[in-house]
Amino acid sequence: MNKDNRKHHFLIVGGGAAGLALASKLGRQFKRNEHVSVTLVDQQLTHIWKPLLHEVAAGSFDPNVNEISFLAQAKRCGFSFRLGSLSAIDRTNKQILLAPITGEDGELISGERHLNYDSLVIAVGSISNDFGVPGVDEFCLYLDTTMQAENFHRRLVQSYTKIFAADNSLNNQKLNITIIGAGATGVELAAQLRQIADLLDSYMDITGQSVDIEVSIIEGADRILPALPEYLSTATSAQLKKLGIAIYTGERVTGITDTSVNTASGKVIPSNIPVWAAGIKAPAVLQDCDGLESNKLNQLLVTGTLQTTVDDNIFALGDCAACEWKNGQNIPPRAQSAHQQATLLAKSLRLRLNKKPLPEFKYRDYGSLVSLGSYSTVGNLMGKAIKNVRIEGMMARLVYLSLYKMHQVSLFGYVRTALFTLSNLFRRSVHPEIKLH
Repeated sequence: MNKDNRKHHFLIVGGGAAGLALASKLGRQFKRNEHVSVTLVDQQLTHIWKPLLHEVAAGSFDPNVNEISFLAQAKRCGFSFRLGSLSAIDRTNKQILLAPITGEDGELISGERHLNYDSLVIAVGSISNDFGVPGVDEFCLYLDTTMQAENFHRRLVQSYTKIFAADNSLNNQKLNITIIGAGATGVELAAQLRQIADLLDSYMDITGQSVDIEVSIIEGADRILPALPEYLSTATSAQLKKLGIAIYTGERVTGITDTSVNTASGKVIPSNIPVWAAGIKAPAVLQDCDGLESNKLNQLLVTGTLQTTVDDNIFALGDCAACEWKNGQNIPPRAQSAHQQATLLAKSLRLRLNKKPLPEFKYRDYGSLVSLGSYSTVGNLMGKAIKNVRIEGMMARLVYLSLYKMHQVSLFGYVRTALFTLSNLFRRSVHPEIKLH
């Protein structure tokens, strides 16, 4: 502990799954400790678990009901919250610089601000990597943030409205939604959109119109879900094809226009709403950030203790950190790895206060799960007692839902999570299955 009686300031930048969980754990640990303070910084006022953003986009998950207020969580757990986005790091003076905040009308709300730290944790997550493909920035939608997911949903509702308002004689055009990238996000979004299309068709007696939605997935690798075991890819592909989702594998996208997606093989795939989910990278602010080492994806290089390679006072975790795993590969950017890293850092930072050695991070892969909405869930489970067990259907769905519950437990504890679950069950009994506004 500081001998000069000055508070040790833990500063966490990024309120995603890892950052918010860590801030909540540290806040509870040091709530009554007058020698320690904890601050969380994020550019938004609320948090949504990122693996659920595809449901926000489709309209089956209402962010206004399920989002978590950073201010309320900070008050509950005993940490401070500052609104802002990272602009620079000053390692010499142990400060970060926050970018100015402007309103929707361009009015300056807050100028640049400096925040001091003793221990800095970078948990800014990831953004989509467009790989320099022409037309992506101009025409594609992303699902990196709640705002982007809501933008997608608004675009979708506008398209539905045009269909509902059209004369039957004019209603002969398909709504083509094209998803570029067949990782977990792309695949889960495709299945969710197919489910939403089926639900909309059930309103035909009321609207007098059917909703003809064509969902396509384009993947540059030779199979969907290329980062997961091949049998999961095969099983998921079979399920998607049953749902009528078109799958294009081995197709490298070369350009996007306002009406189509073009590939290197010469395919021109019609597209009214293109969605880019083909890869990730860390935010550009981490590239050449005051001497911190980063890779070509802007991820900060970290040691086994999750400390950056050139500064022991700075830690990084989650999607923005490059932590070596095995066979020259880095730990995959998954929710389970971020959760494990946050759990370790909550212990490590306490040890750091007492000048004790920090433990090495050991990633444990507990398997992978892919949700296909109400149609199915497929995956595999791994652990100490089981090497590799394939699961599908209801069992897989329950395990998938438990991942979100584990995230909620890390933030609220078991009792509040149980109450949230009950309230959602009651709410679903009176609210529509999809949000159409």
